[in-house]
Parts: sequence; C-alpha cells; structure tokens
Amino acid sequence: MLKTPVCQAAHLGTLEYQQAWDFQLLLAQEIRDSVRPNTLLMLEHPPIFTKGRLSKTEHVLLGPEALRDKGISIIETDRGGQVTFHGPGQLVAYPVVDLREWGGPVKYVRTLERIIIGTLADFGVTAGLVKGLTGVWVDDAKIAAIGVKISRGVAYHGLSINVNTDLSYYDHIIPCGIEDRPVTSLSNLLGNSVEMEQVRYSLTYHFGQGMGFKMVEADLSTETASVASPSVRLTAESAEIADIKL
Repeated sequence: MLKTPVCQAAHLGTLEYQQAWDFQLLLAQEIRDSVRPNTLLMLEHPPIFTKGRLSKTEHVLLGPEALRDKGISIIETDRGGQVTFHGPGQLVAYPVVDLREWGGPVKYVRTLERIIIGTLADFGVTAGLVKGLTGVWVDDAKIAAIGVKISRGVAYHGLSINVNTDLSYYDHIIPCGIEDRPVTSLSNLLGNSVEMEQVRYSLTYHFGQGMGFKMVEADLSTETASVASPSVRLTAESAEIADIKL
C-alpha cells in the first residue's frame, strides 16, 4: 500500500513579501533535496503590488511618490502573469510542493482552481471559472488569483483569496491585465466580516483533499525570522522553469 504523502501547513501571520519569497526558495531547495516535506504557507502581506513576468508598466496607475504616500510597496517577481495586489484581509497561500511524480503544471493549476472553489463553497459562495480570463470568479467579479512558478520540479508562489480585503487598492492597478471586470471579496459578498482562521482551515482541508496529501500543522514562524538573503534566488539560466498565471 502506498503511503499518503505528508504536507505541513503553517500559518505565518503577516509577513513582508520579500521575506516570504526568500523563505519559499529555501523551502523549495530543501523539498527538492528530500530533507523537508511539502509545505503549505498561509499568511497575509502588508499592502503591495506584485508584478509578474508579463506585467506592463501602464497597468500600475500610480507613480512611485503616490505609492509611497499610500503606503504601498511594489516588487517584480519571478512568477508568471501580470500585476496583482496583496494586502491585509487577503489570504495568501504559498504551496511549496514537489510535482516531479505528482503531475504536471496544467494538472496542478486546475487542482488549485478546484481547491479555491471548494473553499469558497464552504462559506456558501458559488464560484467558477470564466473562459479566456484568469483566476476564480463569482459571476463577473474576480475573487481569487493564481500565479505559480515551477523550478526543477518544485512549485512555489501560489494563490490569493480576497476575504476581508480593502478592495479600493485595486483602483490603482489593472489587476491581471483585465480592465473591464470588478474584483470582490468574501466579506463583500456575504455582507459581514469573515474569520480568517476559518478560511485557512477550509483551504487546508481542500488542499489536502485535492493534492492527495495528509496535512499536518507546523510552526515555522521562527524559521522565517532567519531568512533575509536574496542570494538563493534561482535564475532562468540555472533551472528548468515554468511560469503560470491563471
């Protein structure tokens, strides 16, 4: 009988984007070397616009000074896709997982979509996909984004779900390059604030079910404090890379 793979799930609270990115890269190498199990990181970020590899400069509608005045950071990332927002009240999930025997990029992203849809269903929200557009949607409004990187068989970056997010931040970008559709959140749809812990619990359950993992809780908060160096970043020259944004 095959043993069910273990995936550790960790809640990291609020973490700066750069720190979370560096931590993912360290985890990815350890998972690649089989010294760490697959890991699901769940956290929130301070307000930041992240630009994927297909981002266009004109899709950020504020200049550097205006961004500083509003307390919004901006960063270019190595994930696929275009510009999006991360910030308080949004659940960001970074699965750092070995796909070398699990399956390919398309299977993985389709699974993440189902995980998000299942999570939202637990709160009475019917979500789905829109042909030709990215992300997960409720009617014509986008509620979740997916943007991943796969390097030498291990995936990182991941997904975000607007839970209690201040949606006004999206007024300052063209999110994922989509100009004519709104964004929404769980709290906006339900008319009340939603407990983030409940969303994390639901996402963890659906992630384990969708990926075929046994989920175990882990405390990784002390490890993130020691991550500060960007020198571990992989480059396109040193790795087989897939960039996906859906």
